[in-house]
Amino acid sequence: MPCRTRFPPILRPATCPDKFARLGSDEQEERPMIQTIDPAAAPALSDLRVLEMGQLLAGPFCGQLLADFGAEVIKIEQPGTGDPMREWGREKPHGQSLWWPVIARNKKSIEINAREAPGQDLIRQLVAKSDILIENFRPGTMEKWGLGYDALCEINPRLIMIRVSGYGQTGPYSQKAGYGAIGEAMGGMRYVAGDPSHPPSRAGISIGDTLAATFACVGGLMALHARTRTGRGQVVDSAIYEAVLAVMENLVTEYDKTGYIRERTGAILPNIAPSNVYPTKSGVYVLIAANQDSVFRRLAAAMGRPELASDPRYATHTERGKRQAELDALIAAWTGGFEREDLGRLLDEAGVPRGDIYRAPEMLEDAHFRARQTIVDVAHPLFGNLKMQNVAPRLSANPGRVVTAGPELGQHNAEIFGDLLGLSEAERARLIEARVIGGSARDAA
Repeated sequence: MPCRTRFPPILRPATCPDKFARLGSDEQEERPMIQTIDPAAAPALSDLRVLEMGQLLAGPFCGQLLADFGAEVIKIEQPGTGDPMREWGREKPHGQSLWWPVIARNKKSIEINAREAPGQDLIRQLVAKSDILIENFRPGTMEKWGLGYDALCEINPRLIMIRVSGYGQTGPYSQKAGYGAIGEAMGGMRYVAGDPSHPPSRAGISIGDTLAATFACVGGLMALHARTRTGRGQVVDSAIYEAVLAVMENLVTEYDKTGYIRERTGAILPNIAPSNVYPTKSGVYVLIAANQDSVFRRLAAAMGRPELASDPRYATHTERGKRQAELDALIAAWTGGFEREDLGRLLDEAGVPRGDIYRAPEMLEDAHFRARQTIVDVAHPLFGNLKMQNVAPRLSANPGRVVTAGPELGQHNAEIFGDLLGLSEAERARLIEARVIGGSARDAA
């Protein structure tokens, strides 16, 4: 029997995608996005089956991105213990991780001991019925288990194998342990992150892992496109340090041609002014980005000092960059006389880009977030409803959506082993007894 997830009807904007209305904030508050149900629509990747053998962040986030757009993602976990992400997170109400429901959303969980030959055979059977396999073990691990790409493509020549690792599948460092933090350091991000008076800083999130996973997902979709022409799959090799380096702008090129080494600069981008965070009367900071000449003229007018825009010291992008600290101090003295809300209204009316520094509470209260359903409620058997970020990006015809929170360990054992692989109850009971798959004899029935 087929066991692909049957997704509920998809919600999509009622208007044509090229005619989205521009609503004011008050109008958005009163009129949330109008949606209609299109029963014929299906998520963009709903015809794909993905095996996820990774754990922690890099591999699983790639799986989350694919699952968000409808791919049937079957997560293979170690019997009895599962992915360590089930235990991660600072706040653990009821002793349960609040990270797991997000990183494993829309997925199915089965338990297979990949270290044992019978478990490896089950994985091969699943590979024969799948489009993509994701893994983020240390290079060579899958080969040790007899599950390298050369072996798996003999079973399924159309298989795309997404491999995420610290240093990539080749090169002298490939066998080294490499977590996301190491990739952030080696890729150049840690050195430039933070205040110059402090040591290199962390971004506050596991950006190295998620960058590598995002590039891995993009690579997997590229490989899928190529497969439509060639009929064959291939390996997608996503190294964390290379994914970080890929977003480091012209850092290497600057050094190559000028010898300049980019340093930590805190909240500013050197020579791009004004673009910084500025204090308000209550001490809350607001980000203002007015570095373009025309925008700076609007800011100067809003400040009641239009002459600044024609002052030779500030009139051009280059001259403002030379006097960045001086200009920031001048603007900070002005913003400090306003409450955040009043300053925001004034800047909005003047057409000056500005943004509040949001935390989770501000996100949940924001009218724009609500109008676009940027945060959604997802049912959970223990927590009731969980709020989490919605799917991104948005597709007008075949959007993704969050259907389920992360599953219980082995929740889909019977469905996958029985319906998809066709194992009898007796076979499943024998594998459970041998600790090849998870569950109990009662689960096999």
